[in-house]
Amino acid sequence: MSAGHVLESNLAVLVVIDVQEKMLSAVTPDAPNEIIAPIRRIIGAARILDIPILHTEQYPQGLGPTVAELRGPLAESRGPLVKAACSCWRDETFRNELQRTEREHVILAGLETHVCIQQTALDLLRVDYVPFVAADATGSRRALDKVTALARLRAAGVIVSTTEALIFELVERCDHPRFKDVLKVIKG
Repeated sequence: MSAGHVLESNLAVLVVIDVQEKMLSAVTPDAPNEIIAPIRRIIGAARILDIPILHTEQYPQGLGPTVAELRGPLAESRGPLVKAACSCWRDETFRNELQRTEREHVILAGLETHVCIQQTALDLLRVDYVPFVAADATGSRRALDKVTALARLRAAGVIVSTTEALIFELVERCDHPRFKDVLKVIKG
């Protein structure tokens, strides 16, 4: 796979991974709202652009449900898809839902960068999907874990970018019929 891929809305699916109460409260050094805001923006853009959204929860009986700030925006998504595997791809329910979208550009956001995001992205790359990681919409408990994971993902061929850059790739043109709606989401 070439790292030169540009995200295309008609090929894209958004996957929000494990943004759960106990996970988010443990994430440092980013404050939880610094992760939630970009996730909300990319969810908003995906909804405006009719991009399918999947979201997962890892062991919710122990880690709690998806955080309240995302439950509303994720209400019309496919999920929560409850999983036990760190890699979403290794969960049969998730794999079936992703394949059902018939999309090959997979945008990943959520927790934790060095565990579920990294393992999912590497597995998706291995099975010929094109994973995109929204770096500012991910987090880890330790900064070194996040930085190291993003570097490893880049080296493997995963496209690592920012939420805003990915949203502008999805909308592509300033004369897009939904550009002004997406711009409102970006400006928050």
